[in-house]
Formats: sequence, C-alpha cells, structure tokens
Amino acid sequence: MLGHNLYSHAEIATQLAARVARARLDAGWSQAELAERAGITLATYRRFEQTGKISLDRLIRVMSVLGRGADWAAVCAPRPPLSIEDVEATWRVRQRAPRRPAEGPPAVLPRANVGESP
Repeated sequence: MLGHNLYSHAEIATQLAARVARARLDAGWSQAELAERAGITLATYRRFEQTGKISLDRLIRVMSVLGRGADWAAVCAPRPPLSIEDVEATWRVRQRAPRRPAEGPPAVLPRANVGESP
C-alpha cells in the first residue's frame, strides 16, 4: 500500500541505498572499506547498495561511519503545524481521566448449594 507516498517501499529503500553509496563515494571509500569501518560484512553492504535491504542496526552503523548519524533526528520528527488549529492543539496537554472513587466493597451474592431447594 502506497498511502500518500509516491514511491513503493522498495523504491524508497533503493533510493536510500543510492544516497548512501553516493556519500561513500564522496568520502572516497570502497565498499569494502566502508563495510570494515561500519563493522559489517562486505556481502551485507553490497546487498544493501544493490537492493536497499539492510537491518536497521547495520544502517545506523553505516550512517554513523559516514558522519551522518545526526540525520536520524529528522526521521519521524514532529511535523510543523499547518494551521492555527494545529498550533492550538499543541497547547492542550493530554491528561488521563480521573479515577472513579470506590463505592465500597462489591456486593457478594450467596451461593446456592447443590441439592438444596430455596
């Protein structure tokens, strides 16, 4: 499901891999050098550049080695308000509902014994 995105998940992953590859080339590193610096196998890094598939932990390592660790701050960051209603909504502090006061012990109904008539 694409939702509001113009790209599929696979397209986003391959675009990210291409950007990381560009940053690697800008740093003047081979795939093997970046993989070694990030502490991942060369095969894992090559697969990432080709397919966009990589674990989050390994992607964070690669980004950190490239000096892009701070870029994670933008991922899922709060969006800027688009209207005055959005701004006003940030003023409201969501609170939990107050607890209901206890109304005494729960009523206990007598149990009827089996075989007895009332």
